[in-house]
Amino acid sequence: MPTTTSHMPEPEGFAGPPEGPARPARLIQNEATTEIPVHLLFRDEAGPVSVPLRPTVVARRQGTGEQPRLRRPVQPKPRPEPQIEPELVERPARVLPGAAGVLVGVCGAAGCLATSWWAGVLPPLAVHALGLPASTGAGLGPAQWAAYTGAGALGLFGLGGLARGRTGRAWVLGLFGGYRGTVRRTGLLWVNPLLLRRQVDVRLRHWRSEPMLAADGNGVALRAVVLVVWRVKDTARATLGVEDHESYLRECVEAALARVPVEMPGASRGSVEAAADTLTRLVVRDAGVVGLEVFSVRPVRVEYAPEVAAAMHRRRIAALDAQDRATMVTSVVDSVEDTVTRLTMRGLVELDDYERKALVKDLTVAFCAGRGETAP
Repeated sequence: MPTTTSHMPEPEGFAGPPEGPARPARLIQNEATTEIPVHLLFRDEAGPVSVPLRPTVVARRQGTGEQPRLRRPVQPKPRPEPQIEPELVERPARVLPGAAGVLVGVCGAAGCLATSWWAGVLPPLAVHALGLPASTGAGLGPAQWAAYTGAGALGLFGLGGLARGRTGRAWVLGLFGGYRGTVRRTGLLWVNPLLLRRQVDVRLRHWRSEPMLAADGNGVALRAVVLVVWRVKDTARATLGVEDHESYLRECVEAALARVPVEMPGASRGSVEAAADTLTRLVVRDAGVVGLEVFSVRPVRVEYAPEVAAAMHRRRIAALDAQDRATMVTSVVDSVEDTVTRLTMRGLVELDDYERKALVKDLTVAFCAGRGETAP
């Protein structure tokens, strides 16, 4: 049945649909469609929400030749090395032979004696013993007191600066907090008595530490006693660069033990030597900054920590027992094989498979029983 369609008049200025693919006819005239984002349908607040976008390319696309984005490895920052003042370096101090101090002290004593004779206070017996002429007895006036002061100061300055230098000992001299040099000479010396002296032992020294915390390659807690051979090379840095160079060396050894795995007694000689060399290298680097020369750092006694000693002892016994059993089984099997081979090769017996298996079983039981009886 034919239908008639009525067309409504179009308003003025209305342009027809743009050229392009035909859109489906609208069911409702003058309809308008608006796209609503999904995340706005279930929101209570009216504020906009920003959705951050991140790159998602993590691998190359197949067939495009695109390579994945690789992050550059972050280089760890080097550990800062301890620094000492560059001008703090050992240098020889200015000293005089001891004879010079003795001579100055004698001159001061002679000046005091002459002033006493001048003032007339010297006893007559001393005047006669020294062969001095009779004094006029000027008395103790300002001039005599000034002469006493000068002669006494000269004597104290000469005799007070005398020092004895010994082999293996050094004096670090300072004045008003500043470094004035090091004295390594031996014998009778004269050192300025106004300088502060600090004695330092520069001999070769062996230090055996107390048990320190350590660990093996598997992280098992150990206690290690370390023997350190060292000496003071730069007295200025060892004395003035740190508060106590012996405590500093002890801390360096503990820090090295915390970084290097220590081998238990019975390990291969190569691994033990490698651990000792690594310890020595680390301690030399840390202690050399403060003027200490380290020759070797070697663990001389290593044992398990008390909290794991019992468990590791049982584990070690079990490992030794398993090793002993494996060695015994190998020896028994070799003996059985050798016996059966000799019997067969020499033609003493002719065995089929069943008889061979029975003979091997009997020989194995006999050899195992014999090893068990002779074992300690």
